[in-house]
Amino acid sequence: MAKPARPRSPSAGRPGRSRLPRALAEELAHATRPRDREAASRHLAAAIEALGHDDARGAAREGERAKALAPRASAVREVLGLAYYRLGRWQDALTELKSYRRLSGRRDQNHLIADCLRGLGQPEQAVPVAEEAIRDPAVPPEARAEAAIVAAAALADQGRFPEALAVLRRRPTREDESEPWTLRLWYVRGDILERAGRPEEAAEEFRRIVRHDAGAFDAAERLAALSG
Repeated sequence: MAKPARPRSPSAGRPGRSRLPRALAEELAHATRPRDREAASRHLAAAIEALGHDDARGAAREGERAKALAPRASAVREVLGLAYYRLGRWQDALTELKSYRRLSGRRDQNHLIADCLRGLGQPEQAVPVAEEAIRDPAVPPEARAEAAIVAAAALADQGRFPEALAVLRRRPTREDESEPWTLRLWYVRGDILERAGRPEEAAEEFRRIVRHDAGAFDAAERLAALSG
């Protein structure tokens, strides 16, 4: 069973920076004791930088150190959750990302929370979490698209193919678009159509991907298998 590609952009800040952006520094200042502030900032910056270099283990290590000093900083819990997510530690990621949502009041990582629930074999719980993000205008468009992808995949996990396809139709795309999340929408739609016994329609979705990027995912191989 294909899962949607993992979103990889922490909203906490840009990776690869040795110092924290002002907004993060201010949040940390309010959530950390003065004597711990400098060390917490250093560990959080290192965790973000590690994520930017695809070093999830390093990010988790630094994030855990930051959490020990600043457990009520939402950015710390977000970055640590992202690190655990990339490591496939679904339960740990779920705990941290739920804490991020509670502390920040934001739903922009709901798609990852929902995907963790899928990873834990709880697709029925993933759907309403993803729906919250889809309906929230404050959530960035890319995160809303990712939430639609996860909701559709979770519905497909339960064999609810018509509902899964209906969720994806709520995120319209254009043929001249080639954003990464657009390709993922097409890929998941193709996967669901194939699983629903609609191979010709599935092939058309994979063909759309190949026209934009012949090396994306395994779309070319799946198209060849369906066309053979």
